[in-house]
Amino acid sequence: MTALAQVPTSTGQPATPPPPTRGGRHRLLPYLLLLPGAAWLLLFFAVPLFQLAAASLYDPSGSLSTGYALTWAFGNYPDAVQAYWPQLGRSFLYAGIALVLGLLMGYPLAYAIAQKAGRWKNLLLVCVVAPMFTSFLVRTLAWKTILSDNGWLVGLLRDVHLLGPDGRLLATPVAVVLGLTYNFLPFLVLPLYASLERLDYRLLEAAGDLYASPVQTFRRVTLPLSMPGLIAGTLLFFIPATGDYINAELLGTPNEYMIGNVIDSAFLVRLDYPQGAALSFLLMAAILAVVFVYLRRAGTEEVL
Repeated sequence: MTALAQVPTSTGQPATPPPPTRGGRHRLLPYLLLLPGAAWLLLFFAVPLFQLAAASLYDPSGSLSTGYALTWAFGNYPDAVQAYWPQLGRSFLYAGIALVLGLLMGYPLAYAIAQKAGRWKNLLLVCVVAPMFTSFLVRTLAWKTILSDNGWLVGLLRDVHLLGPDGRLLATPVAVVLGLTYNFLPFLVLPLYASLERLDYRLLEAAGDLYASPVQTFRRVTLPLSMPGLIAGTLLFFIPATGDYINAELLGTPNEYMIGNVIDSAFLVRLDYPQGAALSFLLMAAILAVVFVYLRRAGTEEVL
């Protein structure tokens, strides 16, 4: 091999020996590194999902005492939609309104922290994240106190005549939407901040030099460049908000119940596993459909 390596080429330089080939163990190394994550997803996602799919097709006449039989009862799905379509639609309505409110508050907040906060940036980020260090349940109970009939907020709104003498916020759709907005707002602000923080401010100055108005600069420069964070933030906000049931349970009444409350009751109160599983799959399918349409639309607008 040494003699071959020293044989001069046509240019007069010694020939370089070929690099050693990588063994099969090296080729398998990336796949071996994926095994822990794949095993985790298989055990804690795929297996429960398969069991939930099977439960949604159980015989609805079964029970925990007599047992359930897998009879491929696809009729569980239309029956669940017929019985609880108001709660399903209410879930998307409340989550959509909360998302709009979150965008109206979260985008300016994320922009201010990323571009204008200066040395206060870290402190403001801590203020955004700090509520997440407490329990979701505790935060919702705090809103129950804030929105109570004897609370300062209701008293202020009554004093300025935005609420009547007997007006209230608690146990209304307004309370549920406010709770959803508050609890999931950090999931919207943080991805937006990550995108806006990487925004080159010189691009905004260049747009101004080209006589673009602030509105045009935002629409043609800031918004497109922040679109990855906006898409991620809206998904992280909307998906858990749609399936939430704590806010409707603590801040609303049965008239404000969302589909998550029905699923919770089906599994833990009525012990109707086929209906609870069917509603869970319907919720997942509806969310996936909304997300797919949103991503297609957002991707098209980003290209344009």
